[in-house]
Amino acid sequence: MRDLKNKLTSSKNTKNIQKRKGKSFGYQVLGFGAGGGSTAYEANFLVLAGGASGGRNGGNCGGGGAGGQRTSAGPSGGGASAETALLFNVGISYTVTVGGGGAEITATTSNGNAGIASSIAGDDITTISTVGGAGGVGAGGASVGGCGGGAGENATSGSAGTANQGFAGGSGASGGGGGCGQAGFGGPAGSNGNGGAGLESSITGSAVTRGGGGGRSINQGTAGSGGAGGGGGGGAGQSGSGSVGSGQANSGSGGGGVYRNNNPSSGAGGSGVVIISVPDANYSGTTSGSPTVATGVSGNTVMTFNGNGSYTG
Repeated sequence: MRDLKNKLTSSKNTKNIQKRKGKSFGYQVLGFGAGGGSTAYEANFLVLAGGASGGRNGGNCGGGGAGGQRTSAGPSGGGASAETALLFNVGISYTVTVGGGGAEITATTSNGNAGIASSIAGDDITTISTVGGAGGVGAGGASVGGCGGGAGENATSGSAGTANQGFAGGSGASGGGGGCGQAGFGGPAGSNGNGGAGLESSITGSAVTRGGGGGRSINQGTAGSGGAGGGGGGGAGQSGSGSVGSGQANSGSGGGGVYRNNNPSSGAGGSGVVIISVPDANYSGTTSGSPTVATGVSGNTVMTFNGNGSYTG
């Protein structure tokens, strides 16, 4: 039999077992240190990009799309399919980037501003990154986002969402922004034009819905409401009802569209969030960026980053 003693050592720079190749009696060796414990451990995540602002126009216009969402913590469904947990290694630093929401629109006629991507990155993992939400349409078309922006008065369809991250914006005369759990609504003046609903997660120990789309603005009639999970409502036109709202902070939600003659600006997109959950026994206590830290959440320590920071395994 071959001498294996030199193949069972490890160090701080041990790579994730996903990257190891070779055989060892039919199973993967995690690597054991002096204490006999593994140097790699699972880290569940939720990474949500910033939402987009709504459009602004002289007629109907669309709500902003929510930021894209990726998660290993489930539930699977909506725009985000549950992914495999990351493997963190002891002593390795993991950088967290939290995307901002798209800024409000004050121009006479304009599509909304896109949201900014969020991510988790480290030397020994494949970067987990999301796509910022697409701005609601003031006139014409809008680009693809994590969740799509709602259609404007002169657009027949809302913009698309990104596969496994979010849904498209609503279509028709104007539409609500797409959400992480549901497409935006649209259609003629009599339709609701609401933003799509967000996606629920219990990674923090409590069920929370994030990533709602922004509501559309309409010239005559009732403007769309924001989607569940923090979406901002659309502003009404010259003979309608409804006040414009921005996406909720750290919900990755879209802002509402506005009719320009009655509103100084569209609703801004909500900033994103990054959440990391590791076993209590493996939590190092070394972070930057002042995340909110909760221990003993079903045996896990949960770090919620509302801004940029890092965690050392």
